[in-house]
Amino acid sequence: MADPYATLGVARGASEADIKKAYRKLAKELHPDRNKDNPKAAEKFSQVTQAYDLLTDKDKRARFDRGEIDAEGNPTSPFGFGGGGGGASAGGYRPGGAQFDFGGDEADLGDVFEGLFGMGGKRRGGGFSSGFGGFGRRPQPKGANVAYRLRVPFVDAAALKPQRITLSDGKTIDLKLPAGVEDGTQMRLAGKGQEGPGGAGDALVTIEVQPHAYFTRDGDDVRLDLPITLAEAVKGGKVRVPTVEGPVMLTVPKGSTSGKTLRLKGRGFHKKPSGRGDQLVTLMIDIPAGDAALQQFVEAWDGGDTNPRAKMGV
Repeated sequence: MADPYATLGVARGASEADIKKAYRKLAKELHPDRNKDNPKAAEKFSQVTQAYDLLTDKDKRARFDRGEIDAEGNPTSPFGFGGGGGGASAGGYRPGGAQFDFGGDEADLGDVFEGLFGMGGKRRGGGFSSGFGGFGRRPQPKGANVAYRLRVPFVDAAALKPQRITLSDGKTIDLKLPAGVEDGTQMRLAGKGQEGPGGAGDALVTIEVQPHAYFTRDGDDVRLDLPITLAEAVKGGKVRVPTVEGPVMLTVPKGSTSGKTLRLKGRGFHKKPSGRGDQLVTLMIDIPAGDAALQQFVEAWDGGDTNPRAKMGV
């Protein structure tokens, strides 16, 4: 895979927020659902996702920046050894600081490197066999990742209700949504992708939070415009209010006006790593049309001789 920074189109010193922003833009453009007739887009989508996974893992990103691993997370050392180590033991050979121990038996170095490079080195004196214990063998590639898009109802996302998803092999699993889930959140299901020589790839599930008829999201809070009657606004009292987890009772203060916002604690989205947002309820006085009694009352009422627009200078 190419340099992950180049894949996402960000600088090497890019912040996590910049990386996330770049990934979201590319994931939306390249998602298989939008490119069903373009298989190269699906391949590019997997590359973008792999780059995002590496750069948002602080440890892997630091190791990549130091040159310790490549863009796929594999060690860059040709034989998988670290650079350090103590002194060589008896019968050992230590090129460039890496220690090779033959257990005291003699070994021909030609056979050593034949074994390392898969040239079928012969066993001599019972001390060494071809392949050199597996060192130098590159790991077998895993199968391809499989991308999915999961549409989640707004109230389910806020309440973190498990979602059932059917995989390409026909199996279904109940997916537990993470705290902080939002539109575009991607979840990785290890080993749920296509099979390969080195094991199965992963399933990459992109969450798509569906809009709601009357709830909207504001960060971790949920907003709701709540219609109330003129009598409820003037006299106050308790009214039933819908929330993402069912209706609750809310006290409307006497003399409330349209636009007044009340707060229901802990009725919003779950935060990451913990806690929860609130539900912000904005009161909207609903005036019935064609109410003769109300019309007669207003015509006889002087309105208190006030100008509600005075603060606006009009």
